[in-house]
Amino acid sequence: MASAPDRPTAVLDGFDAVLFDLDGVLTPTAVVHMHAWARLFAPLLTEHQAEPYTDADYFAYIDGKPRYDGVRSLLVSRGIDLPWGDPSDSPDTRSVCGLGNRKNAVFTEVLESEGVTPYPGSVRLVDALIAAGRHVAVVSSSRNAVPVLAAAGLTDRFGVVVDGLVAAERGLAGKPDPATYLDAAAQLGVPHERAVVVEDAESGVASGRAGAFGLVVGVNRGAGAATLMEQGADLVVDDLDELVATPADAESAPQ
Repeated sequence: MASAPDRPTAVLDGFDAVLFDLDGVLTPTAVVHMHAWARLFAPLLTEHQAEPYTDADYFAYIDGKPRYDGVRSLLVSRGIDLPWGDPSDSPDTRSVCGLGNRKNAVFTEVLESEGVTPYPGSVRLVDALIAAGRHVAVVSSSRNAVPVLAAAGLTDRFGVVVDGLVAAERGLAGKPDPATYLDAAAQLGVPHERAVVVEDAESGVASGRAGAFGLVVGVNRGAGAATLMEQGADLVVDDLDELVATPADAESAPQ
């Protein structure tokens, strides 16, 4: 007897779309980002005799935000004042944009050399949602969302991707503003109250709450369950596999 196919758990019943953040939710690229940020800020903060950079800074000032906003946020936390500059600044330019471009260059090098493997539990949930006829989309502050999805083998699953490049082209405010999530829901033709936001970042959870989405799911990849709940998550899981029904659930479901 063939086993029952995976399906979403009852907590996702009543929702027509699930909008996923990328880094830290679908793929462990957050680790690559964290390493790239550390390589960027460690020498800079030493040069300015500022408090050393730690992983806690990533979650507090950078995670989930557009890249340049993350740079500015971290610099402000250390009282370092640099000009904003221009997105065309070279990675060697001492400006917010220049530093952001330097970080992106480091991230790209690591992605191309090492690749990225998606979280198995996340893929299982995405596939269960698609099989159940639900809409899915990716909403990421990163401007690298498309190459990351390609490297992870996930491109064919997502017809709608709203990333940092799309946000810039459309003039959409970055997280914690809900604009990018609202745009993705609109592209899918789903009212925000019937859509779910899935996020691992404080700013992303806050954007889901600010957009009055039907459900905000926090994925605890290091920010802490309590922190994600404080930012507005309705529930927090350690892995998205928890939102896929078990075989026993499937067997007991009404036919």
